[in-house]
Order: sequence, then C-alpha cells, then structure tokens
Amino acid sequence: MAPHTEQLTRPTAVRLRGLTRSFEGRTVLDGLDLDIPAGQFVALLGHSGSGKSTLLRAVAGLDHEVAGSGRLTAPERVSVVFQDSRLLPWRRVLDNVLLGTGGEERGRAALAEVGLAGRERAWPGELSGGEAQRAALARSLVREPELLLADEPFGALDALTRIKMHALLRELWERHRPSVLLVTHDVDEAIVLADRVLVLDAGRVGLDLAIDRPHPRSYRDPLLSEYRERLLAALGVTEVH
Repeated sequence: MAPHTEQLTRPTAVRLRGLTRSFEGRTVLDGLDLDIPAGQFVALLGHSGSGKSTLLRAVAGLDHEVAGSGRLTAPERVSVVFQDSRLLPWRRVLDNVLLGTGGEERGRAALAEVGLAGRERAWPGELSGGEAQRAALARSLVREPELLLADEPFGALDALTRIKMHALLRELWERHRPSVLLVTHDVDEAIVLADRVLVLDAGRVGLDLAIDRPHPRSYRDPLLSEYRERLLAALGVTEVH
C-alpha cells in the first residue's frame, strides 16, 4: 500500500509498527502498521469486533497489553471523546470541562466555541444528548490536544443532531488543526467528515482511501458515491439499487 504524498511531506503525529493485540487467543490487531500525519483528519471503519476501539485505546495509551515489534509513537497532548459524554453528574458543566486542568476562562471559551455559552452552571442532567456531546468536545478542546481520538461520539444521537455535530466537529478541527482519529460504523459519516478513511480487515488496514473532495460536503453529493461504493466493498457490503 503506497503512502499518500501528504504523508511523505508532513510531520508524523502517530506512528504504529507491528501492533498486535489478542483477547483470549483471538488476534484482533495483527502486526498493524499505520502513520497519521500531523493535522490529518482520519476516519476508521470496520465490522463490529474488527479492532477499531482496540486500536483507539492503544493509541491513547489506555491498553498496556499491546504487543508486537511494538513501536507506537503519539503526541504528548491527547484527548479522547467517547460515545457516552462521560460527564460527572455531580459537577456542573464548567467544572466537567475543567476537570484536571486550570483556567476558568479557557473553559468558558471552549464552551462558547461549541455553542454552550451561558450553560456553564448547568448540571449534566439538564443537557440534551447533543449538548452533552458538545460539552465533551469542549472538555477535549480545553486541553489543546495535538491528537483527538473520537470513539463513535455521535452514535447515540438522532439524525438531525448528528448532522449538526458533524458540522461542529469539522469546524473545530479547521480552527485548531489537531490530528483526528475518528472511529465510526457509518460510511457516510466517514466520507463527509474525514480526509482519509481506513478500513480494518483481519487485524490490519485493508483499505487506505484519500477523500479528495472540498468541504463542506453533503450526503447528497453524487461525486461521493464512488468513495462510498469502494468503502462498502471493502466492508463486504453490496448495495441493492
């Protein structure tokens, strides 16, 4: 698999070599190699159980059982956003955003960036699902990450809220330019958001596809259909027209 030209000219934020992870004798990641250039937005697709979240946890430094020739390098400042916002219900929104950090003004600025200005004193239970995920994004932004890892952050949201969150995430990425690794089951979400889409297959990257279309992108853009067909084929899915 030849590297993209972009990967040859930009500094590398994440470098994995020979990454292997097994669970109860079943190999999930099998000598996986991967480079992510600094500032690149990457989406990761694969069937359930293909190792997407396992890979994300390894990059985040949350899995100490990863083996292999084992070289894994990532930036020092890494933030993770999960499907569940994981807000502490006994802390107000601003306190959740600032958890483990200082600087109240930075927290207020981050909340304003995600459209939650004025909600600093709200309790998590008072937020909608979309607002809770906005707060989770603010919590990640306040740490000024060089790498943002997102594990299906919009999977529990309704369709309209997801579209709004897609636009927000892309806007925040364009403003701050961290490297992003987004795990998703949604092929359309990957195409609309990312500049590069990876498909995990048999523990390795089976397809590495650059999405060469300007932003903003629309789900209805017919020029995205070729990317969609290639990704679905890599996932073993045949569309019925």
